[in-house]
Amino acid sequence: MTPGVPLDQIGQTLASFYDDLITEGVPPHLAALVRRVKQSQPAVAEESRETVRTAGESKPVHLAIVVEDEPEIRQLAETLLEETELEVVGCPSAEEALAVLRQRGGEVALVFADVRLAGEMDGLQLARAVSTLWPRARLVITSGHGIRRPDLPTDAVFIAKPWRPMDVLVEAERAAREQAPPVV
Repeated sequence: MTPGVPLDQIGQTLASFYDDLITEGVPPHLAALVRRVKQSQPAVAEESRETVRTAGESKPVHLAIVVEDEPEIRQLAETLLEETELEVVGCPSAEEALAVLRQRGGEVALVFADVRLAGEMDGLQLARAVSTLWPRARLVITSGHGIRRPDLPTDAVFIAKPWRPMDVLVEAERAAREQAPPVV
């Protein structure tokens, strides 16, 4: 590593090149470096949240990203998740979801994504990206195309379509309440 270059700057650079990396596969040593970068970022984010909390006594923001290319289904999931304590952002593609994650990754508690999406990336590629770069976000992947359990990161949850609202709400509650998994 280059002395004097902060880890967060390296992480931001890596995230900006992530679209190219995901198509080639992420080498294990790079994934480990990214996890170390991400582990150092939440401490800074938590300090700034603590300052906001003591100044205005507001709760920290927990974000849910709904990634679905069918507008009606995306709107249904967004409306459902708005009933939780999560702030909700809807995206029709993995690329748009990654843009939100790059800006607000430290706030993301839940990524709820379909396997088939608009754009070049599908939900499985998005799941691998989130698992690698934002391992503290809870991943829920869904599909209605006869997939029983696609090849997902070990920490991801699969819910077949048509999903039951209660199943989605349970995962949202876990994302909002449970402590994020440790970054190793």
